[in-house]
Amino acid sequence: MDFDVIVIGSGPGGYIAAIRCAQLGMKTAIIEKYPALGGTCLNVGCIPSKALLDSSEHYYNAAHSFAQHGIAIKDMQLDFGQMIKRKEEVVGQMTKGVEFLMNKNKITTYIGFGSFVDKNTVKVKSNDGQEQQISAKNIIIATGSKPSSFPSMPIDKKRVISSTEALKLPEVPKHLIVIGAGVIGAELGSVYARLGAKVSFVEFAASMIPTMDGTMGKELQKSMRKLGADFYFSHKVTSVENKGDSVVVRAENNKGGLLELEGDYCLVSVGRRPYTDGLELEKAGLKTDERGRIAVNDHLQTEVSNIYAIGDVIRGAMLAHKAEEEGVFVAETIAGQHPHINYLLIPGVVYTWPEVAAVGYTEEELKTNGTPYKAGTFPFKALGRARASMDTDGLVKVLAHAETDEILGVHMIGARVADMIAEAVVAMEFRAAAEDVGIMSHAHPTYTEAFKEACLAATGNRALNI
Repeated sequence: MDFDVIVIGSGPGGYIAAIRCAQLGMKTAIIEKYPALGGTCLNVGCIPSKALLDSSEHYYNAAHSFAQHGIAIKDMQLDFGQMIKRKEEVVGQMTKGVEFLMNKNKITTYIGFGSFVDKNTVKVKSNDGQEQQISAKNIIIATGSKPSSFPSMPIDKKRVISSTEALKLPEVPKHLIVIGAGVIGAELGSVYARLGAKVSFVEFAASMIPTMDGTMGKELQKSMRKLGADFYFSHKVTSVENKGDSVVVRAENNKGGLLELEGDYCLVSVGRRPYTDGLELEKAGLKTDERGRIAVNDHLQTEVSNIYAIGDVIRGAMLAHKAEEEGVFVAETIAGQHPHINYLLIPGVVYTWPEVAAVGYTEEELKTNGTPYKAGTFPFKALGRARASMDTDGLVKVLAHAETDEILGVHMIGARVADMIAEAVVAMEFRAAAEDVGIMSHAHPTYTEAFKEACLAATGNRALNI
């Protein structure tokens, strides 16, 4: 065998798995089809979208709230080209960082398309057409996902685009139609709404971010309306037509009513699908299920015992940090250790502004499960730190067991909640009661006091902070 472990795919799951394998003394190789390491997350996902989200937020604040802070800006102009350039620079820095880590940990990197020859052998075909075969005792599939679409909305990458093209548009759209008001649609829609585009969301479900707690979707919609966004919920798209310099989207609502929207771009953000195209899984004795996922057991082991799969190609949420945890989990499992992942406590975040973050059960899930619970909320508008920064949109909701007071779910929308949610994860990992957090000292004034106050509210105590 050439290696102890081969990792196919260099996204957050893949490169973290490779590093942990190397740290545990395994001779490790990683295969990546694109010239830059880092996968979707670093190249066309998490990192570039956050760069644009931050840039667009700076622009929006400069135009709308700086004057209230006593900052006068004359003749402000948008340099969209520079905004895209900065995003590319951030991506370049991050991908070079992954390359550095591969070298530091003595991981052999192959740039090319990897596919199975058999359960221990992988063929790597480079961009110049050259092929070579490498073998390993264990193989980890970490090939991630690609944007989904439907026949009624074919992506042409020109006027009808996916999230990948939305990160490198040549101009700010005049009217961006977003099909899907989930995480990706909400984030990218908010970028262009802040930059002055008219944004219209067409969503099959009855609310924004429909997989999250219902309160979060309602609150996010309120904030997005302030950016001028329109929403068409409970609508099924029947056709998307590229007319050259415009796009026409037709949809039907759940009562049979018809909708027709015309814009200059249409972003299709209806989810992502596992990416296993060309892997030739059957040669290794593997197959995918009806949703394109690779089946794994509780050890993330496929039906072929020396092959593991992690991240977006298997069950569960398609989150970069979920893939990272699984990468470490598999590496330590191969090394004979006994790692653990609590999937309930992997947080989810929407990086709009205000941000949305959640961990644990939603209120809807607790009702469906018949779990007795109590809820406590605290609004950002009552928070001193939020008042000082003019970030008063949002709230924190804490769900605790009605009998034991154990925290079962935490749902936040507001400034910096993407960072604040970590405190909730820690509390829930140690099975804290709402009262435990409520009696802990939190620095004043901070955003995290909202979590403390929501916990106090869940226990039945009135809010202390203003």
